This record gives sequence, structure tokens and C-alpha cells, in this order.
Amino acid sequence: MLKEISLADVRGLVGTETGLSDWIVVDQTMIDAFADATHDHQFIHTDPVRAAESPFGGTIAHGFLTLSLLSTMNYNCLPKVREQTMGINYGFDAVRFAAPVKAGARIRGRFVLAEARFRGAGMLMTTYEVTIEIENERKPALTARWTTIIQFDPKDRPEDV
Repeated sequence: MLKEISLADVRGLVGTETGLSDWIVVDQTMIDAFADATHDHQFIHTDPVRAAESPFGGTIAHGFLTLSLLSTMNYNCLPKVREQTMGINYGFDAVRFAAPVKAGARIRGRFVLAEARFRGAGMLMTTYEVTIEIENERKPALTARWTTIIQFDPKDRPEDV
């Protein structure tokens, strides 16, 4: 995978897989910390004894915890745009939590650049088809369309756009 690209190169990557992150272990400590931060202490996340009796057979990560890990996956594997001065989350479309992430599981993100378009003098809007895979599982934990904005100095805008 590419480590760094220029603004002029981004549109040429549309339709290609541009990143595959390292595996991340989602352990009970991480799940508990997320529960504390969000005040979501539902037993399927935080009570291993009670959750063992659920259809999941143990605790599972919050769907929003799984979604939030896309940020670290992004930084881990997507090529950096040389001219970027700042990145901004714009939003998600069609987020689906397809399978639970059991405590102790390893997950990783797969990113396909679906769209890249310049907006205004100093913004590039990118949309990724993202999938969070669970190691040794057929179904992904999550799929979504994630749109971000790359800000850059207008003087760095490619001439052909």
C-alpha cells in the first residue's frame, strides 16, 4: 500500500483498495473503558458471567466502539496526502453492524476509495467503502460509507481540477 500521495494522485485511486489496517485486539478492558465513556453498561458488554448465557456466549463490543476504531485504522493504513493541512470527518452513510465483535477478537479495516471530488478552493471530499473484518469470521463486523474532507492550502490545488 502507498504511504504517501499527492492531491493530484487521489482521483486516480478511485475504485481501488487504498488501505488494509493492522489487526486490533478488542479486549474486555477496551470494552469497559468505552462503556465508562459512553455510560452504556448493558450487561452484554460489561458482565462476562451474565453475557455467557446470552446468544453471544460472552461479552461483545459496542457497535459504536467498533465504528470509532475506524479512526485509528485510517491513520494506520491510508496513504497520507502530502498537501493536507487538516482532516475532518464529514459523516457516514449506510452504517451496518453485521456481526458482533466478541471480547478478545481481532479486527481490521479495509478501505476502498469510492469517490474523490474537489470542493471549494481548498477542500477534497473523499468517500470510502469501509469494512471492518473479524479475524476467522465470514461476516464483517461493520460496513459503511465514510466521507471525510481533506483541507489544503488553495495554492496546492492541482491545476487540472
